[in-house]
Order: sequence, then structure tokens, then C-alpha cells
Amino acid sequence: MPQSPAIQISELRFRWRSNLPEVLYIPELAVARGERIFIRGPSGSGKSTLLSLLAGVSLPSAGEVRVLGKPLSTFSGPQRDHFRSDHIGFVFQLFNLIPYLSVLENVTLPCRFSRARRDKVLKTGATLEDEALRLLEHLDMGDEALIHRPVTELSVGQQQRVATARALIGAPEIIIADEPTSALDSDMRQAFLRLLFQECEAAHSTLLFVSHDRQLEPLFEQHIALDEINSAGREGP
Repeated sequence: MPQSPAIQISELRFRWRSNLPEVLYIPELAVARGERIFIRGPSGSGKSTLLSLLAGVSLPSAGEVRVLGKPLSTFSGPQRDHFRSDHIGFVFQLFNLIPYLSVLENVTLPCRFSRARRDKVLKTGATLEDEALRLLEHLDMGDEALIHRPVTELSVGQQQRVATARALIGAPEIIIADEPTSALDSDMRQAFLRLLFQECEAAHSTLLFVSHDRQLEPLFEQHIALDEINSAGREGP
């Protein structure tokens, strides 16, 4: 029996309130497991809204979002939170790091909430700290002087790399990255993408990568222009 797509959208509609215009209308979209997808679109096109729907943070006004074969709208809020913790690594545009935790503690945090991700790390024979250090070293963040610092003492680019290592730990099936290279210089951007692709390939993870940086687009297998698939406001009477 063939596997269901990593992500499947059917007649998705979303508006923030019933009296406001529709933000998204995507009749159909399917993303196969293990694909690397580059999503582009101008500011205000609904990219971050779409990602929040795919992660189960928001629910559609109509239609269906299936992730790993599961219809998210049938889950309760706590069930969606648990599903997201187990199966989705998210690099937020504003990072969402915990300010009173160290670099190392922030990276291992998902494995404190998700037994599934913790078990994947432990089955490799590594400790959570070992795996966090491995990911941080790939991102040029393995310095002993850095890993025990509070994240509030880091530069924006360093915080972005910590957020990425946190998303990758425990090999979640889906990685969602919202403008993850915006604070990185050219050399670090290349190292970042090498790590991201290597880790996703090793874990057979699906990657959804949102960026304004069109120079990165040729590195991806599939490309989605959100303004081409989003029909909100373009329907006839």
C-alpha cells in the first residue's frame, strides 16, 4: 500500500474573522514524503499563515489539511500540540527561543517534550547533549564558550542557527523553515543549507523552506509560488 503524502491540502480556505476577506484559498496541494520544497511569495501573501495551518497552530475556515495522513482539524488543541512536537521541526521567523535557557538547553528542548524524538536520538547511541553538539558544530556553534550561554547573549545570526538545530534534533518527519537564512552571511548560508539537506536526507524528512532569496531556489527539487496556487480574491461571482 503506497504511503500517503507528507502534506495534502484539499479546498483549503482561511480568513482571520468571518467579516474579513479570505487570506488563503488553495484548492489542492500535495507534497510527497522526503521532498524538498522552496516556497516563495511577496510579503503579505500568506506564507506564514500557510505554515501555521500546516503545523496545526491554526485551523482552516473550510477544507482539509492532512499531515502524514492525519486530518489535523479532527484533533483537539492538545492533540495537535503533541502531534506537532513529535513530527514537525519548526524554524520560526522570530526564532521563539527560550531566553532563560542556554544554547544547549534550547536545542535539546524538543526531546524533553517528545518521547518519539528523544527515542530516535537515544537509539543512535548518542545522548541528547551529544546530538545537540553535533548539530551545533555543523553550524559553527560548537564552541564551549557559546553552548552554555543564555541565548539572549547571542547575535541574531547565532540565534537563527540555534533555532535550526532545535528543529532538526530528533529527526522529525517534516521540517518547516520560515525565512531561515535571513540573518546569515553567504558562507554561513551555504553551510546552513548543507546541514539542512544532509539531515533531511538522512532522516527522510520532508522540507518546506520559505524564503525571499531567489538565489537559493535552484538548490531545491520543487518550487511553489504562493501567489500562483492561492486563489483567494480571484474567484468569479
